[in-house]
Amino acid sequence: MSRKFEIRKEVTLDASPEQVWEAIATGPGLTSWFMTHEVEPGVGGVVRLTVGDFAAESRITAWDPPRRLEVVGGTEEAPDAFEYLVEGRDGGSTVLRFTQSGFAGDNWETEYEATKAGWDCYLRTLNEYLRHFFGRPVTFVYADGPAASAAPEAWDRMLAALGLDAPPVLGQQVRLTGPEPIEGVVDDVLECYLGIRTADALLRFHGRSLLDMPIGVGHHYYLPDVDQEKASESWTRWMADALS
Repeated sequence: MSRKFEIRKEVTLDASPEQVWEAIATGPGLTSWFMTHEVEPGVGGVVRLTVGDFAAESRITAWDPPRRLEVVGGTEEAPDAFEYLVEGRDGGSTVLRFTQSGFAGDNWETEYEATKAGWDCYLRTLNEYLRHFFGRPVTFVYADGPAASAAPEAWDRMLAALGLDAPPVLGQQVRLTGPEPIEGVVDDVLECYLGIRTADALLRFHGRSLLDMPIGVGHHYYLPDVDQEKASESWTRWMADALS
């Protein structure tokens, strides 16, 4: 049986309110740190999310740039609402207060904890984007690992395949193996999550065994003319070889 939940987050970002608004209220902005989006601005406008074969639409119910944005999706019986409150601070930083309210399924506690932790990761990615890549062109590349990578032990195999012979540490400089060589810094790390910042990308690796889902990657490449389909196929093949 589904159960209603609410998640509240607050984060200080190294950017102006106008920059934060662009990142949360435009298609290119959302694609730069979250997932592929299109936005029709203003109250009544549509927010379209596309990730792999999944697509969803939400409606903008509050639009007060650069201070407040509210978006509602889901269904009438089980709405999923997102509210962003933006407040500038002295020194050029901005506080973003974020609330998501919605409904989780039968495995609601695991879904809730995973969603809450996921937002922490996405909001840290938002800050990395604003600090290092704001305004650059972006392509979001998503790929799933093979079904076998849903097993808990697959995460250690993933790290080994990347070339990590010890648990990664925040701030660590790394040279890794993937479909192409990776050279950068560990900018986020959890038990089953790894973020790497390179000169031109934010690379994110997600272990999702708690949700009975395979390992996934969600990478943001800040370069022109990236072939999204080709890059996704390349990561899919690499994970299939490494994790099957």
